[in-house]
Amino acid sequence: MTTPHTAIENMKQIESGEYERQRVPDSKLKGWKSFLGMYAGEHAAGTEFVIGPLFLTTGVSAFDLIVGLLLGNLMAVLSWRFLTAEIGTKFRYTLYFHLEKICGKKLVTYYNVANGVLFCFLAGAMITVSATAVGIPFNMEMPQLTDTLPNGMTWIIIVLVLGVLISVIAAKGYSTVAKAANWMSPFIVLAFIASGIVALYQLEISSFSEFWNLWGEGSDPFPGQIKYTFWHVFLWSWFANAAMHIGMSDLTVFRFAKSPKLGWTTAGGIYLGHYIAWIAAALLYAVYLKSPEAQGFLSNGLAPTVAPGPLAYNALGVFGILAVILAGWSTANPTIYRAGLAFQAVLPKLSTFWVTILAGSVATIAGLFPAFAMKLLDFVALYGFILAPIGAIIVFDYFFSKKAGIQAFYAEKYNTNFNPAVLWAWLISFGVFYFISVQFDIFLSFVTLPTWLFCGVLFLLFSKYYQNKK
Repeated sequence: MTTPHTAIENMKQIESGEYERQRVPDSKLKGWKSFLGMYAGEHAAGTEFVIGPLFLTTGVSAFDLIVGLLLGNLMAVLSWRFLTAEIGTKFRYTLYFHLEKICGKKLVTYYNVANGVLFCFLAGAMITVSATAVGIPFNMEMPQLTDTLPNGMTWIIIVLVLGVLISVIAAKGYSTVAKAANWMSPFIVLAFIASGIVALYQLEISSFSEFWNLWGEGSDPFPGQIKYTFWHVFLWSWFANAAMHIGMSDLTVFRFAKSPKLGWTTAGGIYLGHYIAWIAAALLYAVYLKSPEAQGFLSNGLAPTVAPGPLAYNALGVFGILAVILAGWSTANPTIYRAGLAFQAVLPKLSTFWVTILAGSVATIAGLFPAFAMKLLDFVALYGFILAPIGAIIVFDYFFSKKAGIQAFYAEKYNTNFNPAVLWAWLISFGVFYFISVQFDIFLSFVTLPTWLFCGVLFLLFSKYYQNKK
């Protein structure tokens, strides 16, 4: 039964066009162009200018980098297509509303806060990336690989201005975010391809064998970095967006898709961004490593700086600066949009516009601290490890609830605000595998999948126990 309060709330959602707490109507569904443009813009992004070079700092070999990325990204696309898009187009709810039906409002509130804050930190890293390009005309001192705090007033002003602009676009809603991505993505993709070609020319590489030998059998990692193998690259690239696919965050995006087949559009963004762009950015860094400045860092036992703006500027000039600015912009937009929807579930009285502005403000503050960008490999692995297991709750509830003899959408069916099965499943799976990672010094991406599976199985077992008991 619809109460007057619910009717008013639904009217507000219809007016905003976001449908935060109801199924997206068929009249509002979008075709493949919206998703292809958004994913190309989001994943051929400013952070790719950081991630590509960071792979080189780990001393990765040619086979491990090229083949590891190829297969790891394939697994990510399959995860989006057969898990996220499948469930997203079935129910057409945001992640937060869907999760609320399983967990209950009280429990999902804590998740929404954690999810929103982590997305803000990720968006902050993207603002940092754009700032390294904007700062070039002002002769701004670039952040070093080991920097944590802002390094000057110029840096602070540039980050604040970028943060305001990006937040306003994200606050306009999904349609505006998609339009912005469609406009920016061709330019960004062209810039990555061009920068890779220029870098090959600067490195005097004219054959595939010379390209392969650029990395060869790999090298020792830079100071402060760990050595990456094939499995590091494969699993990290699979779970770089774990929160979005196996973590189900992109239910929020795919609820607008006409068909689950649109999950394949992620391949456009992933292979342009997480394959071509990462390798192109690594080539840019390979050029920089031959410079006297980089050799000076290495001779002093320090890791050379990984600042995307100067790397792109050295290859493409002003065109490179614009590419880095727009690349960071296009990725921060949907990330802040997602964070705003997370905060919307915690602050339902605020409009989507203002909670997104709040998310953008947190992201801008995070962007002031370069550590989020300079330690991006570690941060992305951590945030995926934290958020992905919650996605297992949704996946196992959808695919296995009937076979396990439990009630799907338990919290909604029994009108409860707290489902203990979810809490215990996440706490135990997270605690056990985080302990294993720390105790035995295991890279977090190695234990993300076991944690996800363990969480899903525990959820079914605990649900069986609590539901039978009740």
